[in-house]
Amino acid sequence: MGKIEKATTWMINLANDNSHGYDQTHRWGPNYDCSSAVITAWETAGVPVKSRGATYTGNMKSVFLKCGFSDITSSIRLSNGSGLKRGDVLLNTSSHTAMFIGNGQIVHASINENNRTTGGKSGDQTGREICIRSYYNKPWNCILRYNDGGGNNNNTDGTTYTVKSGDVLSKIATRFGVSVAQLQKWNNISNPNLIYVGQVLKIKGDSSKVTTYTVKRGDVLSKIATRFGVSVAQLQKWNNISNPNLIYVGQVLKIYL
Repeated sequence: MGKIEKATTWMINLANDNSHGYDQTHRWGPNYDCSSAVITAWETAGVPVKSRGATYTGNMKSVFLKCGFSDITSSIRLSNGSGLKRGDVLLNTSSHTAMFIGNGQIVHASINENNRTTGGKSGDQTGREICIRSYYNKPWNCILRYNDGGGNNNNTDGTTYTVKSGDVLSKIATRFGVSVAQLQKWNNISNPNLIYVGQVLKIKGDSSKVTTYTVKRGDVLSKIATRFGVSVAQLQKWNNISNPNLIYVGQVLKIYL
């Protein structure tokens, strides 16, 4: 069983065991809140997100990205969850997180029996404190997908990917939230249609090769991304931009090539 399935199964079992309820004060077992549940699921599956400092929704993204996850927000239709895969972490960095388990459903630690975050009894008093429910958009501002060495990737740090039968470069690029041009550049691929099974691809650039761009009047993030052959999601991540529509003249953007 790969790490994705281990984490997902742990969350489902948590929701189905009423000895575990929702609580933000005593949140690392037997009761949990939304973030401690998701963090513990991955830690238990062998992904050291808690060990590396993930403690709440506000710092989950940065830690998870260092532990083999990719930000795939740009490839997901948040309104209905189209594009989500089992094990994807749904994150609103200021308020909530959940895990997608497939078939249009998520699992999450929701709220205690008093519709509050603290002060309830231990355990699930309603059967819905930690529960499985249909997908909804919180709204989520980040979707994280783990690159599982047990079946989806061959490493745990998210820096390489081994080509498998049926892979094409465009799908690999979409999966990891990068552009085809970047994959070609990082891997010296002249023809994007020529990759082979077993080929090990770099899926992150050299962090030492950084350039900057100063925003000018009339610029929008999508045009800047196209100009440099990167994705909007990458520009947001590199420059801590939460709203891609809010950039300003004179702003200096970092671009890793």
